[in-house]
Amino acid sequence: MTAREALAWARAELERAEVDTPQTDSEWLLAHVLGTTRSGVALAPDVDDGQLLQLRSLVDRRARREPLAYVLGEWGFRGLTLRTDRRALVPRPETEIVVERCLALVHDVDRPRVLDVGTGSGAIALAIAAEHLGACVVALDASADALALARENADRARLADRVDVVRGDVEHGLPAGPFDLVVSNPPYVAAGEVDALEPEVRDWEPRAAVVDAGQSRRTERAARDVLRPGGALVLETHWNAARAVADRLATLGYTDVTITRDLAGVERVVEARR
Repeated sequence: MTAREALAWARAELERAEVDTPQTDSEWLLAHVLGTTRSGVALAPDVDDGQLLQLRSLVDRRARREPLAYVLGEWGFRGLTLRTDRRALVPRPETEIVVERCLALVHDVDRPRVLDVGTGSGAIALAIAAEHLGACVVALDASADALALARENADRARLADRVDVVRGDVEHGLPAGPFDLVVSNPPYVAAGEVDALEPEVRDWEPRAAVVDAGQSRRTERAARDVLRPGGALVLETHWNAARAVADRLATLGYTDVTITRDLAGVERVVEARR
């Protein structure tokens, strides 16, 4: 079978499964099987029987609406390639804006101490460490599975010496400060919204990392006790909650409260100073 024929077959299968981006996903899957890039698929030779068998297996997984990042086993995030599986959320483009704001806030600090609350795969913590060479980051999560994945990613990125992966829960207290920056992408989907989510999130991603159980509010309060004076808090928020989060931070005594929009123009990131 030619690569073009294999790609057409994969796309048809994903279309039948009502995957939102069948062409793009098919290109990713075939590129993975062939060991090339998406653009390289067009120049690829024929797909042999072993490769075709592997492609069918991957397409079947994606057709069951398993997230593409889980099927591939890795995903790109701000120049890093992170291992991805069901132990943590898939790193998303809007979260790259969170990292962008964090880096701007500690740009003039030579050796900032950073705390990432609910680190998951380690995406935020590792991106900050990779892009600010003086940063020392504590990556905190309550899930042992997520922490194991974060450690794997820290080792893979060769950042384990500056990213300390720690088990803990904001409900039981944050690690001792002072920190120059506290950042979190907390669960922010209301329990009543879960059934309406796309299957990739609803059926595959860890529920505890998706559904809001008050983690953002607890982080907003707890961060005051571990931030140095003038230190910053950065939070990713639900698409319609940024204003409410900003108001709460102002009420808690934070200053310089600012909202940043994501790549889709949605108010997504809230930051403030202690």
